[in-house]
Amino acid sequence: MSNAKHYLEAEADIDISSVSLSFSARAWSSIKKDKIAFLSVIIVIFLMLVAIFAPWFAPKDPLFQYPEGLSKIGAPQGPGSHFFLGTDQNGRDVLSRLIFGARVSLTVGVVATALASLIGVVIGTVSGYLGGWIESILMRLTDVVLSFPLLLFCIALIAVTGPSTKNVVLVIAFAYWTYLARIIRSQVLSLKEREFVIAARSLGLTTPQIIRRHIIPHLIPTIIVYSTLGVATSILIEASLSFLGIGVPLPQPSWGEMISEGQKYFQSAPWLLVAPGVTMIIAVLAFNLMGDWLTDLFDASTKVAQR
Repeated sequence: MSNAKHYLEAEADIDISSVSLSFSARAWSSIKKDKIAFLSVIIVIFLMLVAIFAPWFAPKDPLFQYPEGLSKIGAPQGPGSHFFLGTDQNGRDVLSRLIFGARVSLTVGVVATALASLIGVVIGTVSGYLGGWIESILMRLTDVVLSFPLLLFCIALIAVTGPSTKNVVLVIAFAYWTYLARIIRSQVLSLKEREFVIAARSLGLTTPQIIRRHIIPHLIPTIIVYSTLGVATSILIEASLSFLGIGVPLPQPSWGEMISEGQKYFQSAPWLLVAPGVTMIIAVLAFNLMGDWLTDLFDASTKVAQR
């Protein structure tokens, strides 16, 4: 029994390693052929680098109100050599605020999605594998959260907790985990009836061992795709909350807050709205396109593995 158990575990490790190598080769081959996917990945990597190294990319202090940033009548300065994307109504450099806004918006998007994914995977896996009254309770909780529109639910939670960066992250995570939990549960229900799981169970592996070694590896493609698409959704939710004035608190810049301020001056200073608006559209589109590419890639890998 012990030898059989070790053989099963070793075989699983070999399979995962070989699949990882072949998947990497297919991913590289696929992205070289798909120019849109390649561009989206480059944009996502660039935005992440800008967010991480914002103090080095930003040409000026995003919070400092430059006297030369306003005209003699107090109007914002347009794009030029001194202020590449112009200034806002307070004389602050728009480009620097846009770069630091990327740090805030992407941090909220990535962290909130990571928390939502963690919660969704745990609840979906536990409910799908254990079943019974545990599944009933967890899925009823999921149904309750899903019954509320996502943005309205986030607004209601923020109204209770109060606006702050930490609360925005927690609210988005708490409102968004349900979508992955449903998907994970349905996959686990199918996986636990597969031959390799039944064999592992008959060999005496414990439930945590089976989940960690034989269930979770098969859920990784779904988690990656969901997380990539979830970042785009989280960015939009954060921007919506900040646009309404209940998201990231001032004076910390975020794309939603910049859009909210920019729409007030659209006719006299359109760059205040166009710069953050176009940047956010590009970011959301890049994450969505990368998610679509990953979906196609994992689907193709699954078909190859089943041959």
